Amino acid sequence: MKTSEVSFPGSQGATLTGLLDLPDAGVDLRACAVFAHCFTCSKDLRVVRGVARELTKEGLAVLRFDFTGLGHSEGDFAETTFSTNAGDLEAAADWLAANYEAPKLLVGHSLGGAAVLLAAGSMPSVEAVATIGAPCDPTHVKHLLSGAEFDEEDRAEVVLAGRAFTISKAFLEDLDDHNMQRRIANLNRPLLIFHSPVDTVVGIDNAERIYNAAKHPKSFVSLHEADHLVTDAKTAAYLGHILSAWSQLYLS
Repeated sequence: MKTSEVSFPGSQGATLTGLLDLPDAGVDLRACAVFAHCFTCSKDLRVVRGVARELTKEGLAVLRFDFTGLGHSEGDFAETTFSTNAGDLEAAADWLAANYEAPKLLVGHSLGGAAVLLAAGSMPSVEAVATIGAPCDPTHVKHLLSGAEFDEEDRAEVVLAGRAFTISKAFLEDLDDHNMQRRIANLNRPLLIFHSPVDTVVGIDNAERIYNAAKHPKSFVSLHEADHLVTDAKTAAYLGHILSAWSQLYLS
């Protein structure tokens, strides 16, 4: 895998940082993919790196990037919403189309999975979508933010996985603005759903709801005993290998 750092303007104008993973020399390029990471995570999470590594082995280029205000990207996380995340995803796809090749595959982990389900309909080049431990509805993250006390500027500090983040009241309000059941039903792309039956962050019932809302072709793969962040390297590699094999059926 050959990796290069890239940057591009996000949906709010901030410069976003990404990594473009390319197949090694001698491996024919099949297609390009964009990977959307989980809520408050980054492009460097083990499962993101592991899946990208497996996909490049089998001829897919992968753009993984940090959403506005996270990782190495610029911007104020407190000014972001689920809608701006989807906008960042579209900006990443636009950069890839202008500088390399338009993405045919979208992959999203957790809330990033919900973001790809939302954004795919606005991306004509996308031919297939995959989610990993995704909530059926972005409002699922509200339970992580319970008890948030907003100040006079409608901002509140919350602690997630031991790290402090500032969120806005607009973030919570935006979560309610999306009819994801309708979005999923109108996806009109092949969909692959990865989920662990023992996921304690986003329950397996979310995978069932996504599957039932989607139209065929749709597939489900159980991640056995994986945790929500898919921290086991072997499971991440398995996930990437299955995703690559599945995509061969649907990417032109």
